[in-house]
Amino acid sequence: MAAQQNYSAEMTAQIISDYQNGSSVEDIATAIDKSVRSVRSKLVREGVYVAKPKVKSNREMGPTKKELLRDLEGTGFDVSGFEGATKEAITRLIAMVN
Repeated sequence: MAAQQNYSAEMTAQIISDYQNGSSVEDIATAIDKSVRSVRSKLVREGVYVAKPKVKSNREMGPTKKELLRDLEGTGFDVSGFEGATKEAITRLIAMVN
């Protein structure tokens, strides 16, 4: 007994064409009633899928929150309970304590 084929040759050709013409994987998946993961995997196996570049974080440079809390603790201030505070709030508190 042969295994069931998920994508016919015609369907494969169509999704490759749609993808190369700018259709999103989400739109293609909706059009053929398949999951996004399935369509993406098929495009990868066919060698046409191009992963989106990873977005760099908008993390501001400077001390981490943990480092700021250590600095604040170094002033003699009890930092227990401030672990959930934002970096900006901790920085303002350090400025007030100094």
